[in-house]
Amino acid sequence: MARGNANTVRKVLGLGFLPDEARHGFLIQIPKGTSSGELISITEHRGNDLDQLGTIETNIPSPTDSSLRVLIDKGRWLALAPAFWDEANRRLRANGLPVAKFQKNPSKPVPIHPSLGKELCILCWAVEEASPDDIPNAISNWEALAPEERWWLFTMTVATTGQAMQKGIGWRKALRAALADNTFVKGEGLSPRSRRELLGHSQLSLSL
Repeated sequence: MARGNANTVRKVLGLGFLPDEARHGFLIQIPKGTSSGELISITEHRGNDLDQLGTIETNIPSPTDSSLRVLIDKGRWLALAPAFWDEANRRLRANGLPVAKFQKNPSKPVPIHPSLGKELCILCWAVEEASPDDIPNAISNWEALAPEERWWLFTMTVATTGQAMQKGIGWRKALRAALADNTFVKGEGLSPRSRRELLGHSQLSLSL
């Protein structure tokens, strides 16, 4: 006889964050204001910082806080977030986890699965100082990358320029050039599936 669902249900918060299993995660904080200049923050958390992640109101950290990865204005955020949410929900659905509807003004901070959080940082870093007109181009280039490529880009970027205020230098500058400034031409290069096969040796094996 199959076991009851009560034994197999996994608690999920936000975008794929598993509070009972997680050792790592990200948190998106969206201010209540409607101005396009309001700043959205994304922070990275480990260990004890994961306690009650996304279940209580928290203050936006100082710009120099080492956990703060992204500060991006609401105008740019609203231009990129729906596309990211669609991609995240597709992956969550494929992994048997509940999806989350995108909200412009959520009542609480949104916790996010670590793999998805890394990918979101890459997209935000690419457009944080780019022209709003270049954001659709950046989204197309980001979507053309395999998840493993996005994780690798995050690892390389966060090692040297991963704090929120380290804009426009090093890997952050390179991400803008590669994603936002580089014209996307559909059909060029390897498909995401082919690139995943080439990256099969990667230690990053999460399908999320």
